[in-house]
Amino acid sequence: MSQDPGRPDTSEGTSGKSEDNQQDNLDNSEQSSSRGNTPQASPPQFVSVEELMETAKGVTNMVLAHEIVVNGGFQIKPAELPENSLERRVRDIVHKAFWDCLETQLKEDPPTYDNAIKLVGEIKETLLSFLLPGHTRLRNQITEALDLELIKQQAENGALDISKLAEFIIGMMGTLCAPARDEEIKKLKDIHEILPLFREIFSVLDLMKMDMANFAVTSIRPHLMQQSVEYERKKFQELYEKQPNSLDFVTEWLQEAADDLRSRMVPAIDHGATSTSTAPVLCSVAVQNHAYLKLLKWDHLQKPFPETVLMDQSRFQEMQLELEQLILTGAILLVTFNAAGTALSGLPAFTANLKMVIRVLLTGLHLPSFNLSEALAVVSEKTCAEVNSCLSQHGFTPFTLEKETELKGQIQAVAKPNNTVCKLIGMLCRSDDCSFPCNSCAKSIVLHV
Repeated sequence: MSQDPGRPDTSEGTSGKSEDNQQDNLDNSEQSSSRGNTPQASPPQFVSVEELMETAKGVTNMVLAHEIVVNGGFQIKPAELPENSLERRVRDIVHKAFWDCLETQLKEDPPTYDNAIKLVGEIKETLLSFLLPGHTRLRNQITEALDLELIKQQAENGALDISKLAEFIIGMMGTLCAPARDEEIKKLKDIHEILPLFREIFSVLDLMKMDMANFAVTSIRPHLMQQSVEYERKKFQELYEKQPNSLDFVTEWLQEAADDLRSRMVPAIDHGATSTSTAPVLCSVAVQNHAYLKLLKWDHLQKPFPETVLMDQSRFQEMQLELEQLILTGAILLVTFNAAGTALSGLPAFTANLKMVIRVLLTGLHLPSFNLSEALAVVSEKTCAEVNSCLSQHGFTPFTLEKETELKGQIQAVAKPNNTVCKLIGMLCRSDDCSFPCNSCAKSIVLHV
């Protein structure tokens, strides 16, 4: 077929484009292959404000339930606003304006009871909220005595006895309150002015609300303990389904633990077998245990804490600080008994006394102002004095000056980051392997620290 002479020749341009497309495809294939070798982050997922609020509510409920289960002394306490905060100033101004308005109404002639009746309505609802479903008689008493329509009619006709209402309210509060509030109820009976009485009634009602809430917490704790594991697993699953990248730090934490265990197993395989083609098989329980042990050495300032244990971060920090003190105490005891030999090994009273002295001198170890070198210098002096005193009491020869100097140097060397004794004690404390080769004396000291 002949080509139209009026149409421009596009064969050259087409071939050029095809070459460009081939090159682009080649580049894309190379980029895709290179991306395939590295793990990809979860794609961002956009959520609505409603979904975000629902997720936040679910997380808040889970945190509250977890705290109730884990913390046996958990109690709900009234919120204490900072002294000079804006929220507290606004609250005080609003409350003062209301009580001033109520005082003005009660001083009118005849008195106006509109706001007072509203307060009685709030008190009524609060008292009813304290009742259980079986408290039918008390419910009827409150409903009849605090009938707001009847109270309004009495106020309009000038027949309202506000003191009688207050007396009934105080009596009912005394019936419903915990024994710990009997003193507050008694003080209410000594207040005869209406305005201060109402203010104190609401103050005591707030305390009763806290008591009721804490009673509910105590009541549901056994049920929560039975259901907490499944409940938290369900909540985390729901969170993961809504936001797939919400557990990235947990994944990274567990992966690091698995890699660490695998790196420890590979040298053993190389040493004991001729073939290493088979990758070491990791037990999921071992990985989990090792991951939790890594939390005891966590850098809380530099590394994000795993999401599933974030609710217990403060507890892990406390355990980490306690572990550091235990390692130092165990290391000092180990070098002390090593220097003293068998002379002091069978004296549990001496061990307990020396341990108490060391722990007291290491108090505040986690504070930025704590000087470990100075503290260990004091510990070494005190330890030598205790050892010599005990040796003398039991008929042994006290340490010579040379041996004292040697022991003091060993104790003060505990402050060095790579101290061998501290590393040994730390391995014993954090070892998740029961077959860890250790000195029986050292392990005995760790178990008794």
